[in-house]
Amino acid sequence: MEDLEQLREDLLAAVAAAADPNSLDAVRVDALGRKGRITELMKGLGGLDPDARRAAGQALNAVKTVVSDAIEQRKKALDDADLESRLGAESVDVTLPVRPERQGLLHPVSQTIDEVIAIMGEMGFAVAEGPEIEDDFHNFGALNIPPEHPARQMHDTFYMSAKPDGSRLLLRTHTSSVQIRTMETTEPPIRIIVPGRTYRSDSDMTHTPMFHQVEGLVIDKTSHFGHLKGCLIEFCSAFFEVANVPLRFRPSYFPFTEPSAEVDISCSRQGGTLKLGEGDDWLEIAGCGMVHPNVLKACNIDPDVYQGFAFGIGVERLAMLKYGIPDLRTFFEADIRWLRHYGFLPLEVPTLLRGLVP
Repeated sequence: MEDLEQLREDLLAAVAAAADPNSLDAVRVDALGRKGRITELMKGLGGLDPDARRAAGQALNAVKTVVSDAIEQRKKALDDADLESRLGAESVDVTLPVRPERQGLLHPVSQTIDEVIAIMGEMGFAVAEGPEIEDDFHNFGALNIPPEHPARQMHDTFYMSAKPDGSRLLLRTHTSSVQIRTMETTEPPIRIIVPGRTYRSDSDMTHTPMFHQVEGLVIDKTSHFGHLKGCLIEFCSAFFEVANVPLRFRPSYFPFTEPSAEVDISCSRQGGTLKLGEGDDWLEIAGCGMVHPNVLKACNIDPDVYQGFAFGIGVERLAMLKYGIPDLRTFFEADIRWLRHYGFLPLEVPTLLRGLVP
């Protein structure tokens, strides 16, 4: 039988010398093809006695495995080199205008966030942003959420792997963490809104694991619940384009506000059509309340001097109500047909002066 060590060295040298995929495939056929050198040796094992056949078979399989692995690695290296070459040679001029038949459209979430920013900006709110990966203090502790609260459990929150000290980072469950970071670093008065992604372990027709919120925060010496109500009434009237929209504030509970309330907007469902601002039905759109003194203390703000209010609204909920989108899950299915139907012109920036919707 042919010297297997020499065969192994010859084939590995041929694999290493292959300069392109065609040359490498020729080496593969020469070694492992139907009439390849290793294949022919495999065919000759039948003429050996059992002990010799066993030993020769193991040795041949070892050579075959080494050569096969070398061919795969060389193929990957050649493919990577080819890709690098193509990336260096090919380019796209991103400054070129779009083709009319392929004009891009804004996603309803982006449009809705822009509309909210336009309205709240006119009210004097600034936009604040923060990290989507948070620690326990900013996401729970500073917001007066107790250790035993259900929101801290694995079935509601996405946690990262534990650190050596036992602590774990998490995907923020609300943009309220940015409110905490703002209060830690900014002297009152504060007036901000916080649009952004949030994450919770939930998925059905009205819930998704990732969704968007816009939260608002006002901290000063004189703000009270009447200011909160007026702010939300003005926002809903402008956003839904319904003058004097009826809102209902129901007492509720949130650990980070006291008193707290759920906000409902009047609606009609007659004839299977949802109409806002009229009718005898109500639909929840937001949660709100006066900032809890414990939250102010956690941010080193004196609750005997300062007070304020906060509110939170789901962006997808706003878009569904305003633009008649029936299923929350379709927002994230990346269906181009859906976007062509519900999308918006990208250069029409919403303003209260020219109108929110182009």
